[in-house]
Amino acid sequence: MTVVTAHDEHHEAHPDLRVWGLLTFLISESLMFGGFFATYLFFRGTTDVWPPEGTEVELFVPTINTIILVSSSFVIHFGDMAIKRNSVWGMRFWYLVTAIMGAVFLAGQVYEYQNLGYGLTTNVFANCFYIMTGFHGLHVFIGLLLILGVLWRSRRAGHYSATKHTGIEMAEIYWHFVDIIWIVLFTLIYILTLF
Repeated sequence: MTVVTAHDEHHEAHPDLRVWGLLTFLISESLMFGGFFATYLFFRGTTDVWPPEGTEVELFVPTINTIILVSSSFVIHFGDMAIKRNSVWGMRFWYLVTAIMGAVFLAGQVYEYQNLGYGLTTNVFANCFYIMTGFHGLHVFIGLLLILGVLWRSRRAGHYSATKHTGIEMAEIYWHFVDIIWIVLFTLIYILTLF
C-alpha cells in the first residue's frame, strides 16, 4: 500500500513552470533591449555623422569578445548534454569553462571602456553605446552568477542528475539569450558603424 502525503498531492497538482517563468522574463527583457535597439537606430538614422567625430569604436577587442561569448554557448551546451548522461563531473567542467569565458568577456569589456577615450555623456552615440553594452554586461554578470550557482549547488550529491536538471537548463537558456542579444548589439554598434 502506497501512502500519499499532502506534499505529494500538492506537487502533482502544480506542474513545474520555472522554465516558462524564465522564458516570460526573457521575453520582457527582449522587449527592453528592442527599445534600446530602436532608439539607437532612430538616432543613427537622424544624425548626419554616426558615430560622431571622436567617438569611433575599435573592433579588435569586441571581435575577440564576440568569439569568446558565442563559443561559450556551445561550451555550456556540452555541460547540459553531460548532465543528461548523468555526468555531474562533466557538467561541472563545462560550466566552469563557461564561467571563465564569461569572466574573460567582462574583463574585455572593462578593458574596452578604459581605452575608448570618451564617456557616457560625451554625445548621443556614446550614451547609447554605454547604456546598451553596459546593460548587456550586467546580464552577462547575472548569467555568470547563475552558472556559479549551478556549480555551487552541484556539490550536494544527487542535486543534479539525468532526470533532475531544471536549474542547469535554465542557466543555459539564460546564457543563450545573453549571446543572442550580444550578436545583435555587436552588429548594430560595431559592424554597422563601418558603413
